[in-house]
Amino acid sequence: MKEVTLDIKKWGNSLGVRLPAVIAREAHLHTNQSVKIAVINKQVVITPILDESLTLEQRLESFDLIRHGGESMSVDERLGAEKW
Repeated sequence: MKEVTLDIKKWGNSLGVRLPAVIAREAHLHTNQSVKIAVINKQVVITPILDESLTLEQRLESFDLIRHGGESMSVDERLGAEKW
């Protein structure tokens, strides 16, 4: 179990705590991930909301031709058992 002591800081009209990278890694948290925050027995509990499985349409929508180097699957060259 990882444990750190942090100071609560003012953030606009709210209060905030920055999670150190070691804590985020241990809890499998990442940037822009949704979390649920609750007060249970006077303790603040942060629970990650698991990423929902994306549909094929959602996955294809996020596909970036430039980032992934063109087509998602090349059909120009047949390989292995695909040769006919």
